[in-house]
Amino acid sequence: MTVHLWQQRFENWLAAHHDDDDAAHDISHFRRVWATAQQLSIDEEVNQQVLLCACYFHDIVSLPKNHPERSRSSTLAAQKALSILQQDFPDFPPALYSAVAHAIEAHSHSANITPLTLEARIVQDADRLESLGAIGLARVFAVAGRLNVALFEADDPFADNRALNDQRYALDHFQNKLLGLPKTMQTEKGKALAVHNARYLVQFMAKMGAELKGDYLQYDDAVLSRFAPES
Repeated sequence: MTVHLWQQRFENWLAAHHDDDDAAHDISHFRRVWATAQQLSIDEEVNQQVLLCACYFHDIVSLPKNHPERSRSSTLAAQKALSILQQDFPDFPPALYSAVAHAIEAHSHSANITPLTLEARIVQDADRLESLGAIGLARVFAVAGRLNVALFEADDPFADNRALNDQRYALDHFQNKLLGLPKTMQTEKGKALAVHNARYLVQFMAKMGAELKGDYLQYDDAVLSRFAPES
């Protein structure tokens, strides 16, 4: 069976069983991660079936960011993915189970699991690229709205004189996690894309910084220089 047919089957299963009320982890997210993984795997020797399955089920369990067991999400997702394969896709090769499970477990930032296979490294990079650029920007504030988190701390938006707290302020998440993602990328292609898209987030921060000072036409140069990602 071709990878395209497996994709159709996974999409059909998700359409029937997956709750899309989380805009940051819906079926569109799975499709984008798969599309990015395909780009990252060009000219690489990877098992496309493993890559596809891990991309489509990596967030089949995704605990909210404020959940006390958030760091276990990817482990729970791997377990559920294998259960789904066994029950609903009995023709999926059992020999690939461990590779799929590892790629799912290792994708999570909070789980801090080192990816040991090329497939796992690509899935991790593809998922992290979803947190950067325009899509990443949209997802930050979608999650913030869902959790009723404030956009930023009005008196100190860039945490110059306070501790960062992205449980309270969405903008803090840029410094707490997103701007550090380029350094965590596992592939050269992934790192180049991450640096490029992190610059976009910094530009957004600089535009916000300027607007908060009443300047709606420029960017805050201090913010641009302070948060510029290393290439």
